[in-house]
Amino acid sequence: MRRGRVLGLDPGSRRTGFGLLDWEGPDCRHVAHGCIDVASEPFAQRLRRIFEAVSEVIACHRPDEIAIERVFVDRNADSAIKLGQARGAAICAVTPGIAVFEYAPRAVKLAVVGAGGAEKSQVNHMVRELLGVRTVLAADAADALAVALCHAHTRRLQDLAARRPA
Repeated sequence: MRRGRVLGLDPGSRRTGFGLLDWEGPDCRHVAHGCIDVASEPFAQRLRRIFEAVSEVIACHRPDEIAIERVFVDRNADSAIKLGQARGAAICAVTPGIAVFEYAPRAVKLAVVGAGGAEKSQVNHMVRELLGVRTVLAADAADALAVALCHAHTRRLQDLAARRPA
């Protein structure tokens, strides 16, 4: 049975959420979570700060794998571009040799709540229930933990599929 530590990232140009959990088979344990708040800084400085903060989280917690949410493009192209740049800054902070996995927002919601169109409050509630977190979670941190949970579930399913006889 495989196990590991995963860092989930919910990138944003104003706030980037992070969440760490340890997983072994079907079991997941909350390690840490938080938000990198860069809203008050000029845009170029925001990207630098996201890079530095994600680098610090990785150095401190030493995850085996990184799971990051894919960019969701709605109607505002400028917002999508800024989000993509923030996502790029976070990915660039990943230490060479650590695998990065990407998940669509609908896939994350489906894995955690059971519905791809779930509301943020539903995701937050299920993350807290699944991980036994009794404190209030900021939306960005809850989303990052949801990405990490999605990844842990995906890895477990891959392991089960690999063990199944042909």
